[in-house]
Amino acid sequence: MAESTASTQLPRSPLPRHVAIIMDGNGRWAESRGLPRLDGHREGANSVRDVVRAARKIGLEALTLYAFSSQNWARPGSEVAGLMGLLRDYLIDERPEIMGNGIQLRAIGDIDRLPASVREPLDALSGDSAENSDMVLNLALSYGGRESIAAAAQRLAKRVAAGELDPRNINVDSFGAEMPTADVPGLDLLIRTSGEQRISNFLLWEAGYAELYFTDVLWPDFRKQALYDALEAYQARERRFGLTGAQIESGDLAP
Repeated sequence: MAESTASTQLPRSPLPRHVAIIMDGNGRWAESRGLPRLDGHREGANSVRDVVRAARKIGLEALTLYAFSSQNWARPGSEVAGLMGLLRDYLIDERPEIMGNGIQLRAIGDIDRLPASVREPLDALSGDSAENSDMVLNLALSYGGRESIAAAAQRLAKRVAAGELDPRNINVDSFGAEMPTADVPGLDLLIRTSGEQRISNFLLWEAGYAELYFTDVLWPDFRKQALYDALEAYQARERRFGLTGAQIESGDLAP
């Protein structure tokens, strides 16, 4: 999908409340320039900074970034170590920005698998920013959508086995309440960079009614204007949630 050449401007309302991004293309960005893959991840971290600031400025309520998947552990050890170092640097360097702009940092995924050098600044910043309320920034770390759903099912099964929950009371709402994103607005827009058109085990439950936006821009080149382009595309769509266009237009939203 080609990006517009319009000058940067604040998108009009309505804005999505919750946006998620699959940040893809760091390695290809570096390789196309004859650089080590880690240089692509390093430049990608600059895109994270720019996009988070832009999202906070325009008033998004929640932003979820797919930073490191459960499957990424299988990458070469040197690349994984480099990514963990960049993540630690981000958590330390961006602490004043996050705290000063009312951003609440959270992490979703198998956080216990992260090295202590990452967990310590992550836990500290998550705790210290817990009362911030201007925007939620979710970092998906060691995260997988299938794994997240399986973990929720395990928690519900334990409650049933303990006699705390009648299995007949398990429904979409009770299951959704077990997901790590349960207390942020539902996902409205899922963006993937780099031209790939799949969601790669990311927010599988949450993406049920999300708008999908695919762009050819590699993540290190995805900055504020690219985010605005995605938001403008979102605003041009009609969100029906299973209803007809006529129902939406007339306001007749009864089932």
